Amino acid sequence: MIKVLFVCMGNICRSPMAEAIFQDKVNKAGLDSKISVDSAGTSSWEVGSPAHPGTLEVLRQHNIAYDGRARQIRRQDLDDYDYVLALDRDNLSFILRYSSGARAKITLFLYYAEQAGLVDTDEVPDPYYDGAFDDAYQLIERGCQALLDHVRKAEKV
Repeated sequence: MIKVLFVCMGNICRSPMAEAIFQDKVNKAGLDSKISVDSAGTSSWEVGSPAHPGTLEVLRQHNIAYDGRARQIRRQDLDDYDYVLALDRDNLSFILRYSSGARAKITLFLYYAEQAGLVDTDEVPDPYYDGAFDDAYQLIERGCQALLDHVRKAEKV
């Protein structure tokens, strides 16, 4: 089983959106028995909270279900997951401080989309602050497609 973890700050906006979109793509590709998906936050502020209403609304508009609750990333996640993808550089920096000896491939979420020429940025801006959930969705959707393409090729699934 290939395990993928998306990480943002509070685990209520970007990372649950990425989790839901990626899970939807995995399901539609018939790979749900081969790829496991989750999300987490670097902070503990929102632990136990549902996704932000803006995230839930944009997912609903695209017919993607999500009912997860925020959790904080643990050091063990860096060994349990194959891919740990930070939605921005600040969260990547946080993860890398605890990553010594980690088994996971740790990178920015949009790395694969940028390499594929699908985006011209390596970070997903946080819609919590500006309400740009549609913009976040567009970047995350492209990032999820590029990630799925990469995982299928690299992991031969």
